[in-house]
Amino acid sequence: MKRPFLSFFIVIVLSLLSFGAFATEKGIIRGKVVEEDGALPVAYASVVLYNALVEQPSLANTQTDENGFFKLTNVKPGTYKIKVSYVGFTNLVVNEIFITDKEFDKNLGTLKLSSEANSLTEVVVTAPKPLVEFGADVITYNVGSSILAEGSTATDILKNVPMVQVDIDGNATISGKRSTRIFIDGKPSDYMTSNIADLLNVLPSDAIEKIEVMTNPPSKYSGDGEGILNIVMKKGFKVGFNGNVGITAGVQGNTNTNANASYKGKNYNINGSGAFRQNIGKGNSESYRTNFFPDTTFYYNQFNNNRNEGNGGNFRLGFDWDITPKQGLRFSTNYNINNNNNIAGNDFYYLNEAQIATRLRNQQNLGEGHSNNFVFNADYNLQTDTSGGKLSMGITFNTNKNNDLRSYNRTYAFPSNLNPSLQQNDNEVSNRGLNFNLDYDKPVFNKRDQLEFGIAYNYRKNDNDLLVQNFNFKNQEYITDQNLTNKFFYNENILSGYASYNYRKKGWGLKGGVRAEYTDVNFDLSTGTNYHVNPYLSLFPNFSINHFFKKRYNFGATYSVRINRPRENALNPQVNNSDTLNISYGNPNLSPAYTHQMDFSFGAFGKKWSFTPRISYSTSKGVIERYRMVKSNGISESTFDNVGTNYSMAFMLIGNFRPTNKISANGNFSVIQSRYASKINSSLNRDGLSVRASMGFSMQLPYKTAFESNLNYANNINAQGRNKGSINSSFGARKSFFKNTLSARISTNDPFGRRNNNSFNQGSNFTSQSYSTNNSSNVSFSLNYRFTKVKTNKVAIPPPPSKK
Repeated sequence: MKRPFLSFFIVIVLSLLSFGAFATEKGIIRGKVVEEDGALPVAYASVVLYNALVEQPSLANTQTDENGFFKLTNVKPGTYKIKVSYVGFTNLVVNEIFITDKEFDKNLGTLKLSSEANSLTEVVVTAPKPLVEFGADVITYNVGSSILAEGSTATDILKNVPMVQVDIDGNATISGKRSTRIFIDGKPSDYMTSNIADLLNVLPSDAIEKIEVMTNPPSKYSGDGEGILNIVMKKGFKVGFNGNVGITAGVQGNTNTNANASYKGKNYNINGSGAFRQNIGKGNSESYRTNFFPDTTFYYNQFNNNRNEGNGGNFRLGFDWDITPKQGLRFSTNYNINNNNNIAGNDFYYLNEAQIATRLRNQQNLGEGHSNNFVFNADYNLQTDTSGGKLSMGITFNTNKNNDLRSYNRTYAFPSNLNPSLQQNDNEVSNRGLNFNLDYDKPVFNKRDQLEFGIAYNYRKNDNDLLVQNFNFKNQEYITDQNLTNKFFYNENILSGYASYNYRKKGWGLKGGVRAEYTDVNFDLSTGTNYHVNPYLSLFPNFSINHFFKKRYNFGATYSVRINRPRENALNPQVNNSDTLNISYGNPNLSPAYTHQMDFSFGAFGKKWSFTPRISYSTSKGVIERYRMVKSNGISESTFDNVGTNYSMAFMLIGNFRPTNKISANGNFSVIQSRYASKINSSLNRDGLSVRASMGFSMQLPYKTAFESNLNYANNINAQGRNKGSINSSFGARKSFFKNTLSARISTNDPFGRRNNNSFNQGSNFTSQSYSTNNSSNVSFSLNYRFTKVKTNKVAIPPPPSKK
């Protein structure tokens, strides 16, 4: 399996190398100028080129076009700076622009002009991108500015992103949001894989440019989920051939190797990456359940241990082509594989009312799993007119397969007269999907506004084939269990349309839009049971207002409606009896849940600090959560249900402090008050507080050395109880060598103890307390080599966050 992909990647790298011989274009400096408030393009701004050491006379000058783009050509090798100016805006100076024979096309990216007319000073850009940027309804985490991101995966990075929590299974959520969707390059990743956690656990951090936390996603995004985490991949931006290779090894036995390369020519870019990861997971847990019944009370105690060995690979290839100055085409592919082997043990004690153990069952679990997914994207962009009109069209095709084979060997230590059992589950899952979108946006009044509208179609097909067999000890053969064996077929069609309008002027920003989605879902079992959900139309209004004033304050308010659709994992009624005393299954009668959410934010910014408190209120009707019941025989059954209405009030504090240009600290703290009201069971009528906090610190040290650390904590309430986690920590130090082409890093996770998780659940006739730990404590070493010469790579010392 590995050799074809290794050969494939070698061919890519050799092809990219061969293209390098054609890089002969003269020096170019290019970029785009936009307003700081609203990111609207600034047309006809003056762009003047200077020698870095002499301001006068100027060497060249130009103006931005109607869309804010500029281009300076025929620039000789050297060190330069540019000054960008426009009436009514603060001048912007960009220093340290290097043009060399190898790097002759310098793309400065997006340059933002402040609209404060009374400011007499210039903004000088000399620092790298800040680690975190704050906006009214989006937080941007620039991955390349974190030394802990080198040699890591998307899962590792998400643990350090403000307002994001990653649970023990690798699932990421936004603080205060029960349903969070993961997007990759603006496309929903849940259409790309049957297990998002597996995809994030192997996606290399070196291929990621930034992560966007959207608490109030724009109307052009799907209405699913109460928030979106958008992972933006690197596209390759330097002219010529460049890239890097890296390897990471940890004392726990975890390893990660990755490589990426790109070549940029005059009007095209080719980029590719590959990564392979091996990991070993160990953990143990224990749970204590008390069962209350009118005539008796008895107890179930369980003690578990597990070991999992897994490996996976991720391979990406992209091609960008600027067909003409007004139109471009982009292709990208992604192939992901995961394999794992698992062994687990379980000791189950039954205690009577006197708390005397009357039964002890031992269970050994063996399993192996294999999964792969393939994604193909094609996007076309066209500038339709000189006033800024832009048409975008995209199509995504995906397919993935997952096979999971498990065996459960159950024996009884006492009483000895109970018969043993041996069960084998073979679960094969396949997904296919097709997404299409067509978008158009255009400024209407003097480029201070933006009108957007578009349509989208999403199709998804899921087949879940479950084969359950029980071993017949008398005949020494497996016999199919007809009660549990079946196939689940799921089809989903969603047709969408949206329109939105964005207006910016004199520090004010107004945005409004509405999205309509028509959903048609049907699913059935091979047993002959058919389900067809009545098609339904949903409307999702979205409004926001933002005001920046007195050069240091920012106020924002948003309102939106979101939906949590029940999908195959929650609808599938197939029974999972891997633990026969705690079985689970889906609920085919689920209804979609709608959330109305409002957010208020206030930001204050100084030269060395920023402080952004937020208040969020939401009402969710028909909340979908897992719900547990205990039958009279003591067997626990858990399924999904529309447990009721949840009223949530969240207060969040996000801050950054930069006492010097070499030290930076950032942190966020949130308290969320949740109140559940349910008609299912009075035990679900509960309220309580959830607390989440994180803190980060970075320091630039002498001799090209840098240090960074992060701490995270979470304590969350749910419909039936509470989940409490321990403090998770990570520390890292990096040093650069050989003119910054080689860097070495040492990092440690949870050096003060293993990661712990505690949970408490309560129903009408039971209480349950669970404790778990895993081998999160680890020390790892990384080496990373860059193909091209780069400037000093320092830890990003975040300037005051941009006032979006």
